[in-house]
Amino acid sequence: GTLGGNRRRPPSYPTSGFFVPPIMLTNVETTSAAWREEIFGPVVCVRAFDTEAEALALANDNVYGLASAVFTSDEGRADRFEKGIRAGIVWKQCSQPCFCQMPWGGYRSSGYGRDLGAQGLDNYLGQKSVVRYAAAHKPLDWYPAPQSKL
Repeated sequence: GTLGGNRRRPPSYPTSGFFVPPIMLTNVETTSAAWREEIFGPVVCVRAFDTEAEALALANDNVYGLASAVFTSDEGRADRFEKGIRAGIVWKQCSQPCFCQMPWGGYRSSGYGRDLGAQGLDNYLGQKSVVRYAAAHKPLDWYPAPQSKL
């Protein structure tokens, strides 16, 4: 089913410009594009579940993992979902707050590396490994010397 999608603008919105109405898709098939793809817009897919294990399996059954939000009156459940959901950020009892002190980035096809926070600086820094062998008069002896065939 579908809820929302009303193209009329709320009276408080400007009368010009692009407007995408919020929409909630219910009982979405897990094989549908709406369920499988990252939709960057005011769209939410809702599906009932019977157990926490089923809910976690549904949440993690995709190639993306940018962000997730968990709303529940059971804090223990929220903690279990926080640990079980494979996403770069998990919001508990809220959705969308971002803080520049926290790293931002996803898992799997939702991105590599991190922006923001101290970890975000790593993308701008080059790393170099330097090894100085202090006993230059003595071979490293990691590998046996090749036998001469002469």
